[in-house]
Amino acid sequence: MTTTLMAGVLAGAALMCAAHSVLAQDKGKTEAAELARAAQTALKQLDDSVPLAKELGPKAHAILVFPKVTKAGLGIGGQYGEGALLKGGTAVAYYKTTGASFGLQAGGQQYGYAMVFMNATALAQLDKKDGFEVGVGPSVVLVDEGMAKTTTTSTLKDDIYAFVFGQKGLMAGLGIQGNKITKITPK
Repeated sequence: MTTTLMAGVLAGAALMCAAHSVLAQDKGKTEAAELARAAQTALKQLDDSVPLAKELGPKAHAILVFPKVTKAGLGIGGQYGEGALLKGGTAVAYYKTTGASFGLQAGGQQYGYAMVFMNATALAQLDKKDGFEVGVGPSVVLVDEGMAKTTTTSTLKDDIYAFVFGQKGLMAGLGIQGNKITKITPK
């Protein structure tokens, strides 16, 4: 009787572990799908509001989209967001963006940003072992509203173009210089 009871307990534990593993895999797939969907939606909104971003899309090697980055600080600040790398509109990998800042700052905000990689060499820098730091390596041009209105795709010659969009909240000094981008596996 004791052996039968022990076998039943072990079998039940094994089934629970297997079920937990399947649920965890499904949850990871769900989070990845949600992140991909959010990135695709954010890119469409950017394309609809900034014609230059829409023009660059078909010429891009890939586009990394962070739909929501949260930044907050009081003297010392930090920011964090997750995004998807889109090739041909399909998510092929997932990344996080982090950053820290020091100085005169107070407040908080959320925003999104997209990095348009114009060639394979620039894109290869994204998966460096220790992460990709914006401003170190390939040139990244932050496209502001004025530049977006006066620039055409025929005059663009840089490796990466970045667009910040959807800003909400109050915080001075928005920028992506110094952000670190690291590959992740959605949980």
